[in-house]
Amino acid sequence: MNTKQQDKKYIMNTYGRYDVALKSGKGCYAFDEDGKRYLDVSSGIGVNSLGYCDDGWVEAVTKQAASIQHMSNYFYCPQASALAEKLCTLTPFSKVCFSNSGAEANECAIKIARKYSYDKYGDGRNEIITLENSFHGRTVTTLSATGQDIFHNYFFPFTEGFKYAQPDIDSVKSLLSGKTCAILIELVQGEGGVNILDKDFVLEIRKLCDENDLVLIADEVQTGVGRTGRLFCCDNFGITPDLITCAKGLGGGLPIGLCMCTEKLSDVMQPSTHGSTFAANPVVCAGANYIIDTISDESFLDEVNKKGAYLREKLLSVKGVKSVRNLGLMVGIELESGDAHDIAAKCVKNGLLIITAKNLLRMLPPLNITYSELDEAVEILNKTIQEG
Repeated sequence: MNTKQQDKKYIMNTYGRYDVALKSGKGCYAFDEDGKRYLDVSSGIGVNSLGYCDDGWVEAVTKQAASIQHMSNYFYCPQASALAEKLCTLTPFSKVCFSNSGAEANECAIKIARKYSYDKYGDGRNEIITLENSFHGRTVTTLSATGQDIFHNYFFPFTEGFKYAQPDIDSVKSLLSGKTCAILIELVQGEGGVNILDKDFVLEIRKLCDENDLVLIADEVQTGVGRTGRLFCCDNFGITPDLITCAKGLGGGLPIGLCMCTEKLSDVMQPSTHGSTFAANPVVCAGANYIIDTISDESFLDEVNKKGAYLREKLLSVKGVKSVRNLGLMVGIELESGDAHDIAAKCVKNGLLIITAKNLLRMLPPLNITYSELDEAVEILNKTIQEG
């Protein structure tokens, strides 16, 4: 029985898989069980920040795994403390709460926002406004926070307390009430179609939160850690959220998530109000420390922006590409015709691993991808589109 047969027999059918079983990878390339090579511009949905098996990252995690692989959060973890210090030194945030995924990080942010409001204003001020087309995770609560009707099915009852606004300030204000405690936004809606929020709108949201003592939460699970050419995407918009969440690219390939807060919220959570068995795992944190040390360099981030602009120009020259929207190396490609999912599947057959977002093709390549590798990706995509 081969890998695909085992999968179909023993693993729940929760993913629409491409017809590939990956066995190994190095840099921007992955190899399947038959030895076929693929250029990967999906990075495990933005997770492999430095591609497959970066030498420094491998050394960091293997060295840590040989020292101590796990400890209870009842004890201090040097790797987690070092990572938290780096993040708080590099950003305006004061405290970090670790988790294992983006959904868990968003759950933590929701709890902090509601507890802050409860502590200050009492019961009943607990509603959170999110945006239509948003995506915040697959737990029952983060599905409820997600502003897409397609996700609000099957798993009733969903967590109460979420309202969904259009991405304009009047729509947000129309939902504001004495029950509102927070506004939760993605600055670039990844799963919603790589929709980049208008900067003026984001600044108005920040102002609205300040005027009403609302907690502004930025979900940077996909946009954070260099993906948009800044350490965090909020830097592109000139705002500091009260809470920020990230995951995906931070671990470089191992599961991690975190929520960071400003000084205003630094003492909201106390022992027993939140926790996780595996959060702040030393092996994962060792890898994340290496990622942050590597990608936080300004010259590295400048290159991410340059590569994003270069890729955008190349893609717009492809016949059949209608438009491209990107911030750094977070890229959505609108086609003139055809089904993006069908094109993505054909790309895989032609040796390019690419993903989709609604009716768009989506690229989230490793941040250290080379210009020649970007050229190769565009060449394969062009070939695939012309084949129809």
